[in-house]
Amino acid sequence: ARANIREPRTTASRRTLCDIIKDDQHKMIDLIGDIHGHADKLEELLLKLGYAKINGTYSHPERKVLFVGDYIDRGPKIRETLQIVRAMVDSENAIALMGNHEYNALCFHFQETEGGHLRKHLIKNIIQHYETLKQFQNRQNEYEDYLDWFKTLPLYYETDTFKAVHACWDNNNIELLRKSLVNDRLNDELIYQSVKKGTELNEAIDQTLKGKEMKMPNGLYFTDKDGTKRTEIRIKWWEDPTVMTYKSISVESIDNLPDQSIELSCLKSLDFYSDNDKKVFFGHYWLKGEPILYKENICCLDYSVAKGGKLVAYRLNGETVLDSKNLTYV
Repeated sequence: ARANIREPRTTASRRTLCDIIKDDQHKMIDLIGDIHGHADKLEELLLKLGYAKINGTYSHPERKVLFVGDYIDRGPKIRETLQIVRAMVDSENAIALMGNHEYNALCFHFQETEGGHLRKHLIKNIIQHYETLKQFQNRQNEYEDYLDWFKTLPLYYETDTFKAVHACWDNNNIELLRKSLVNDRLNDELIYQSVKKGTELNEAIDQTLKGKEMKMPNGLYFTDKDGTKRTEIRIKWWEDPTVMTYKSISVESIDNLPDQSIELSCLKSLDFYSDNDKKVFFGHYWLKGEPILYKENICCLDYSVAKGGKLVAYRLNGETVLDSKNLTYV
């Protein structure tokens, strides 16, 4: 039997993303990175950005927020984080994109027809979702209502001047999603289709929400932040792979990566995000240290708040070229 998840009913879900984008043209945008249940940091950042809590939701007279996903898992105040983000979305003071953790939560809940779940209940997957499940203990209806809400979250956002996505903007993937999704969102049937390995939809969603990866050479591996052994690295999808080395193309700094040219046969595609394309904002990559810009049109907003790092925002004021002075964090 498939998971019995109700169709979403929020105001935002009834409006198309085109409607929301049209309404946003007169407001400036603050883009905020992965929160992972750190509601206190989120409120601190919103106050620093000049938002005030009025009638139960944070708002700004001239601005609105665009959240790039990953609201759940890891942190101490997941329910409170969801309450803040959802209230801002419902009052049209924010747009919230889907992150891989929200997608994973849906797949973890959805049942396969032959038994089990779309996201297997392996120990590593249970541990990743543990904080979320624990904090919703004895609140099953509330949790399932948030699962409904996750399906109202678009997987990408684009205006005339910028783009936003959780992990990776690949133009070919996004075009496929435009044709496949319903108002840029997943429904039940699409979620079931999306887990079928090797399909175009599976590849597009996987890269959009989790980024592009490639195998490490010569049987090398590293241990990630959760202690999991990895043989693939997350790559900088905005760099031309034909002129990069294994070390320089890796988003993460990994000591045993060789500084040698990439074996291009390891890549599924040689496409990369052009310097001439629109400004693009994303999260996902657990960066460390002081927030910086990768390029004049490339901005990652995830600086590991769930591992003692920073919660980061970029204040977009209509500039043509990104400016590091517009990065704000707590």
